[in-house]
Amino acid sequence: MMSNLFSSFDPSTEPLFSINWASPMLGFMLISLPMWLIPSRINTLWMKLFTILSKEFLNMLKIHEKKNSLLFISLFTLIFFSNFLSLFPYIFPSTSHLTFTFTLALPLWMSFMLFGWINNTTHMFAHLVPLGTPNILMPFMVCIESISNLIRPMTLSVRLSANMIAGHLLLTLMGEMESKMSMMMISTLMLIQLLLLTLESAVAIIQSYVFSILSTLYSSEIN
Repeated sequence: MMSNLFSSFDPSTEPLFSINWASPMLGFMLISLPMWLIPSRINTLWMKLFTILSKEFLNMLKIHEKKNSLLFISLFTLIFFSNFLSLFPYIFPSTSHLTFTFTLALPLWMSFMLFGWINNTTHMFAHLVPLGTPNILMPFMVCIESISNLIRPMTLSVRLSANMIAGHLLLTLMGEMESKMSMMMISTLMLIQLLLLTLESAVAIIQSYVFSILSTLYSSEIN
């Protein structure tokens, strides 16, 4: 039994794995060789996925140059690999840490804000007051919109880490209960864990899509 419930999320738990922050890169090392062959089924599947994502991002960016969506597709791929690999035993879940997610969210938000305020200053000021706001409410709307913009990197990072750590903690808690159950209950618990693991696989994809799509929306607001 673990002495600490959160020890599986501690990057310094095992001294032998001092480079466990590099776990998202393991996904690229485990890709099968046919992925890099053209044409191949795996490569075709990835190209279809990237085409769909590129259309989604370009519609939000309102820019019809595919190179503008490359950043967000790369962001989706990185988070997806990290989320998916964290479902395997003894692999460090980097996306469950605010250190990792905030490192992704803050530079993106900062670059969007700097670009917007330097190049589209008038638009950025106008964005602080929604269209149709009564004159008496304008000072309050400016404060609310300013706070909303400032907390965006935190909400992005907390949303991703909280959703990833919740499922991992639930699986850990259920695994700790097995030693106190009968064989019949253990079989039922394993079935529940299998269903929960399937749900976590869907969450891994959804959260990577949500993070990248929200980053795209924040980028579209400055143009």
